[in-house]
Amino acid sequence: MQTVILCGGKGTRMREETEFRPKPLVQVGGRPILWHIMKHYSFYGLHDFILCVGYRGDMIKRYFMEMRWLNNDFSIQTGHSGEVRYLTSRDEDWNVTVVDTGPETLTGGRIKKIREYIDSDRFMLTYGDGLSDVDLHALQDCHTRSGKIATLTGVNPVSPFGVMQLRGGNVTAFREKPVLKDIINGGFMVLKKEVFEYIPSEDCAFEQEPLHRLAADSQISVYRHDGFWTAIDTYKDVERVNALWNRGDAPWKVWS
Repeated sequence: MQTVILCGGKGTRMREETEFRPKPLVQVGGRPILWHIMKHYSFYGLHDFILCVGYRGDMIKRYFMEMRWLNNDFSIQTGHSGEVRYLTSRDEDWNVTVVDTGPETLTGGRIKKIREYIDSDRFMLTYGDGLSDVDLHALQDCHTRSGKIATLTGVNPVSPFGVMQLRGGNVTAFREKPVLKDIINGGFMVLKKEVFEYIPSEDCAFEQEPLHRLAADSQISVYRHDGFWTAIDTYKDVERVNALWNRGDAPWKVWS
């Protein structure tokens, strides 16, 4: 099964990093966020990726073209032969298709543009800025049982703010950044190929008309994930996940 990763947004809430590179290449533990996501999928036997690039997409293309020498020690003969001998073998067994879907294209338009590269009746879809320890086999099983066109991973996000507990007009306690009761789409989706019929020809956000129409037709199931999940939207999020990685407490590192 192929995995489509949306990598084309500008990441405007993270200007400290994304002024110089696309958000999926922002570093966590010395590797791009995108690498962490792909390691997660490949742990579950999903090695075939389609990357929808846009903003600074050339940098993502270059990363994969240069990945082998970036990730390994090597010896090079700088004379006539130019022979390169790799001293380590830290290589990923991935098949990566990089598709330039445009710098301004919305998520629905990006998905529409990779239709011709989907070679099976269903595929995985996620965002290039989310980390989780979601069980992808269980997600696929949920999708198969549902018979729906789309299965979304539902998560309970953590509030970015502390909340007050009130009694009458008085504050009785504070709770720092509690887990919210509402469920949101955490990415990590499974889609049947019929989903393309729900994406209009004009550019759109996948989260708007396509998902709304699927919901109206009772074609979305939800896989509830109660484990770790985080979106990396701001520079503070980058600092937070790097701190987790550096102290050896990275729940999304399922491959270890």
